[in-house]
Amino acid sequence: MDDAFTLLRQAVDLLPEDAMTENGVTVGDVREDIRRQEWEMVLGLLTEFGDVHPISLNFWELLAEAARQMMLDRSRRWCEWRGWEVRHGTVRATLSLPEAKKGGRRSAFAGDGRLRPMWDIGNRTTDGERELSVARVWVEFAEELGPGETADVRLAPLSPEQWRHLKCGDVITMHEARPVAGTATVIEVLPPHS
Repeated sequence: MDDAFTLLRQAVDLLPEDAMTENGVTVGDVREDIRRQEWEMVLGLLTEFGDVHPISLNFWELLAEAARQMMLDRSRRWCEWRGWEVRHGTVRATLSLPEAKKGGRRSAFAGDGRLRPMWDIGNRTTDGERELSVARVWVEFAEELGPGETADVRLAPLSPEQWRHLKCGDVITMHEARPVAGTATVIEVLPPHS
């Protein structure tokens, strides 16, 4: 197994030379940070390319292993998450949690993909009953999400094929107990691109 720094160099080589992040960072800029041995910055910048360009599963696997070796656990989980999306597709939504006094959860949950609530995505059993589906939740641009808050999230369904009917504008509900734990509006659905 190569060391983290070699893995990051290999990942850069998988990008098109003209690739650029939303903030205008180029592949050349990343190579310069590699020369300066700014390894954590390089990892962070490389993950940003995935927001703009279709990136291969191999790219995310290289980044996940580099992050593991650098002991950057949240970054490792994020790269593994993005690799999962390459294989299974992406579902993004804007999730709103009710306030605790309105029956919602009483505390924030970590936004790093460990929460696995059930979701009503409109599926029904053969008897016509509501069928709930499980999906992990990653909160974008926040460490956690608490009662009364709203954020864009990414969902990783346990059975991705059951979610393929969703489209932008669909409203789905999150369930952790009897009352609805949150309401989300789908903002993006992308197919697998491996």
